[in-house]
Amino acid sequence: MTALALPTLDNAPALIPRSPPGAILADEPLWSARDNTLYWVDIRGKTLHALSLTDASTKSWTMPGLMDWVVLREKGGFLVAILRTVYTLTLNPFLLTPLFTIEADKTENRLNDAKVDAKGRIWTGTMHMPFKKRDAALYRIDTDLSVRLMDAPYICTNGPAFSHDGRHMYHNETGERIIYVFDLATDGSLSGKRIFTRFSEDAGLPDGMRVDADNGLWVAHYGGGRVSRYTPDGQLDFDIRVPAKQVTSLTFAGPNLDRMFITTAAQPPVAADDRLAGTLFEVPVALLRGHRGAPTNAFAG
Repeated sequence: MTALALPTLDNAPALIPRSPPGAILADEPLWSARDNTLYWVDIRGKTLHALSLTDASTKSWTMPGLMDWVVLREKGGFLVAILRTVYTLTLNPFLLTPLFTIEADKTENRLNDAKVDAKGRIWTGTMHMPFKKRDAALYRIDTDLSVRLMDAPYICTNGPAFSHDGRHMYHNETGERIIYVFDLATDGSLSGKRIFTRFSEDAGLPDGMRVDADNGLWVAHYGGGRVSRYTPDGQLDFDIRVPAKQVTSLTFAGPNLDRMFITTAAQPPVAADDRLAGTLFEVPVALLRGHRGAPTNAFAG
């Protein structure tokens, strides 16, 4: 099934910029209820950003390399990925501690999107940075910090997301415009890999994803200037147009999980009329049509 554009709401309110434009590769927005803050990364800008939803203040921290993702840790702080290495991170004081490296021998690859499942495990994949070889893979990081290869090969893994009953995982092969769905067992094993939907060329590439409280799957369209919501049976429900073409990811946020934030990128080449490329946007509540998000899981290791 291809992702075709559906009519948007009449007189739809505009998305609200929450950061200046120009982030090279803003991605991986992360909602943290413990400090009422939205975090996101600029991968190629080597930066972690934070937006307080309490007072709208922002902070940024420079990282020593390409910062791929950030997830919460149950015991406090975060786990982050920089290029191919996973670190623990605290912000006050700022301290990065390396834990392990994935695909250390594949210098053209880096880690990409990551999410935590209901059992507190991290699911992350790699991507071939030149975007040519099927040399990347999907991994599971267990709570004992062991790393398991779960599926391969890929050009570019993206956006793991999980159904609320924990029985299904969605995962992208961005390089081939495909969203897969797997059966996910309690022990973390995968089976039944199948196509959930396939994007048409004019829809862009499937990037970051989230599942809402009604089990709908929200997908960012990189190069397609939108996010789309799919019903659990793979039917396109509706889309929200974004005033930037390179839409990378999204998340629900706020105490009631009724606010949505969308990251975008300004990777070259950027069209002259794409003036808001690289902006963090907030979606007006009316455009969400009553949908809310699910709580953010934290790594249990």
